Amino acid sequence: MSTEQQIAEAVLSGIGGAGNITSFSHCATRLRFELVDASKVDADALDRTDGVLGVVPQGGDRYQVVIGGAVAGVYAAMQSLPGMSAGAVMTDAEVKAQARSKARGKFAWLDAFFEYLSDSFRPILGVLLGASLIIAFAAMLDALGIVDFRAADKSASWVFVDALWRAVFYFLPIMVAYNAAKKLDVDPWLGGTIMAALMTPEFMSLSNKERFPELTCTTNELLNTESCTAHIFGLPLQLNDYGGNVFVPLIMVAVLALVYKGLKMAIPTNLQMVFVPFIAMGIMIPATAFLIGPLGVWLGNGLGIGMAWMNSHAPFVFALIIPMVYPFLVPLGLHWPLNALMLVNIQTLGYDFIQGPMGAWNFACFGATAGVLFLSMRDKDVQMRQTATGALAAGLLGGISEPSLYGIHLRFKRIYPLMLIGCFAGGLTIAILGLASGGVTTSAFAFTSLLTIPVFDPMWIYAIAIAVAFFTAFTLVALFDYRTAEQKAEALASAGGASAAATAAAPIEEDEAPVANAEPTTAVFAPVGGQVLSLADSGDKVFASGALGEGVAIVPNSGRIVSPVAGVLRTVAKTGHAFGIKTDDGVEVLVHVGIDTVSMDGEGFEVLVEKKQRVEVGDALVNVDLAKVASAGYATTTLMTVTNSKTMSAVTPIVDTVVNAGDPVIDIVR
Repeated sequence: MSTEQQIAEAVLSGIGGAGNITSFSHCATRLRFELVDASKVDADALDRTDGVLGVVPQGGDRYQVVIGGAVAGVYAAMQSLPGMSAGAVMTDAEVKAQARSKARGKFAWLDAFFEYLSDSFRPILGVLLGASLIIAFAAMLDALGIVDFRAADKSASWVFVDALWRAVFYFLPIMVAYNAAKKLDVDPWLGGTIMAALMTPEFMSLSNKERFPELTCTTNELLNTESCTAHIFGLPLQLNDYGGNVFVPLIMVAVLALVYKGLKMAIPTNLQMVFVPFIAMGIMIPATAFLIGPLGVWLGNGLGIGMAWMNSHAPFVFALIIPMVYPFLVPLGLHWPLNALMLVNIQTLGYDFIQGPMGAWNFACFGATAGVLFLSMRDKDVQMRQTATGALAAGLLGGISEPSLYGIHLRFKRIYPLMLIGCFAGGLTIAILGLASGGVTTSAFAFTSLLTIPVFDPMWIYAIAIAVAFFTAFTLVALFDYRTAEQKAEALASAGGASAAATAAAPIEEDEAPVANAEPTTAVFAPVGGQVLSLADSGDKVFASGALGEGVAIVPNSGRIVSPVAGVLRTVAKTGHAFGIKTDDGVEVLVHVGIDTVSMDGEGFEVLVEKKQRVEVGDALVNVDLAKVASAGYATTTLMTVTNSKTMSAVTPIVDTVVNAGDPVIDIVR
């Protein structure tokens, strides 16, 4: 067998080279190409390539190359080939984003908006999670009384610990600007530089009253914060601390994209390297300092003032509103002004009224993440399990929602409606139980985690409310899933055992080597009775292409599917739709029940066997509710192929006939 590198090189050559590729992605078993010119594809050369199971033209300039279980490795190897890493192709995520961007419908803008948010934060998930776990550790020590994590006079050692996590959150605007610019096809270093200009010591020194006595400063009575205005070249400049603010860079980059692309159109190519960033910085740094930055801060402060008014005049409604709006405030960075308001409340009133209802949102968020963790463990989705485990630990121990939001929730929009129900349930609990006590309050600025439950009063109301929020969101996500049918099918296929093609291409294990002197297999029998068709008439393009071997399609007259050969089950899809069997003399047979039935997630399929179990001809594999499959909109056609047909002298399907289960339908000559 060729190495993944050799396969990648052969595929790139056969597909017409890197210059013929406009986009490039992969699913669980196939490389997917958008080509400049599909006529340049050498299909015969690809078919002859060791490691390629077949090629499938998709119409127009779209092409698929079937690899099987090694597709991820071949995909990675192709990305490293000359011409493929210089931006000529797109990643899988970029291809999907491009496809969604072409969608027509009233909610296309919402998809683009959520993608912009998600892609602006997803690359920094690791450092966000690292910082969050540091906070969780410090918060735990604070809860145990070992150190006062929030004290103003902490020792130098604990001030240093603060620097470990604050570096991420303080400089978050620069990181977000970098990622957002990259998302909008703008030089990411330009986006980061513009945001960094407003966080330099020079910009911060403009607020120094001793150095600049001409400053004009006013105090916000409600927030108890001071805002100063300097005069730059005669123009008023509102001075703000932008540390931790993400709303400003998101707006700034959206404007920068228009300026940047306009400059690239207006400036000759040979001058763009110097003059595009020069002019863009000259325009956008002042625009951000004078207009965009103050606008973002003004919006945030206005929101904080509105929340305070609502709590005073409608406390019941306030307890419901806070957990319902927080899921939308946190991704935009609009929750930071509320954090300032919490501190002001504690300083002026001696208690804060926002953190209690906010806890309902946080624990609904964590409950949704726990639901994702449950499903990822069930589906053996290793990558999502790792993401959800870290995010849940950061949430329950540190009260940090960002890893859950940016790592999971903003990627899967089905989560938000389910999570919002949990938010509402928790908020309603506080609203009802807290009527007599005036709600849930706290005298400390606390991360809403398991460790800080004792700081809330009444503690029992808060504990019940966050438990309701958590388990409501968890139950809904666990029951209704966080993925679309397509996303779920891809995840199951990646985990193994859910894709027919993955089954067909699974490597032969050492303990499955052909048995010496085994009786030679000369026929494959029908796994079910019915009308036998050729694969070309099956309705599945991949099977029809022969990429998964020679075989037959049967329109079944029964839902009882039996083994077509005697051998060992190499693969049993947990969804019950696909079975891979290897005979004693090395013939590999795939039985696939229905077309695209993986999307049914096992509903209507009663699996009767297990992986590595030995079966004889006629042994039952699965009972299928054909009526349920048909009512779900899927074809019941059962496909069967000899997946290693190329190693046989001849594999001859017997088609255009009606058979009973156990009748021969494929002749084999070794």
